[in-house]
Amino acid sequence: MHAHPGDRIVVRSQTVDGPVRDGEVLTVEHPDGSPPYRVRWSDNGHESLFFPGPDAYIDDGGQHHG
Repeated sequence: MHAHPGDRIVVRSQTVDGPVRDGEVLTVEHPDGSPPYRVRWSDNGHESLFFPGPDAYIDDGGQHHG
């Protein structure tokens, strides 16, 4: 997974009826865009250092970075 500041990270629920969590990538710790990421979560505004698991993906709004 590779992200850039401004990308949206989405974490799927591990249950069928569970909530989906999303947030904005604020900073990327490594130059190649690999985790961890500083994320501001949309549900509560909290910022955290996030290490994505297999249930997470980047939604960059259709923009291709390169």
